[in-house]
Amino acid sequence: MGFLASLWLPILLSAVAVFVVSSIIHMVLNYHKSDFKKLPNEDGIMEALRKFSIPPGDYHMPYCSSSKDMKDPAFTEKLNKGPVGLMTILPSGQFSMGKSLVLWFVFCLIVSLFAAYIGDRAVGPGGNYLQVFRFVGCSAFMGYAFAQMQNSIWYGRRWGTTLLVMFDGLIFALVTAGIFGWLWPKM
Repeated sequence: MGFLASLWLPILLSAVAVFVVSSIIHMVLNYHKSDFKKLPNEDGIMEALRKFSIPPGDYHMPYCSSSKDMKDPAFTEKLNKGPVGLMTILPSGQFSMGKSLVLWFVFCLIVSLFAAYIGDRAVGPGGNYLQVFRFVGCSAFMGYAFAQMQNSIWYGRRWGTTLLVMFDGLIFALVTAGIFGWLWPKM
């Protein structure tokens, strides 16, 4: 953890910068507005689901608890009849951004922390800007972008949405790498 003493400033500044850039992307540039679609007859679907008082959580329909259950004819019939879907139910009421923003900032700090560690191990103090940029940028990109592909591979998220979020990850990685390159400790 010795790297923290010399890299705390770029860790903190890069997390703040990514936080600000992500806010600009979502509030000003607005290119994520097509990530989700409106359900047909949204009011009817919401009314139909409301009577079940579904607690917040992640759900799969039809659901089966084992690979053995997947061979059950009743499950196969439900699967073929449809709809097949995944859904996340959130608590009712106004959405509070405070907790999500705090968790997003903590995530940005964690990505910057790991990028700092990898950069320190790969380059060490006194590394030049381009070396630092390469290692820290690649590490930050992996932290911000690669896990997004799982959502398309396993959960059917549109690849266009996933690639757009990965593009955000590239921007965040470039910002992170630039700050680390600029503030990298000299010998």
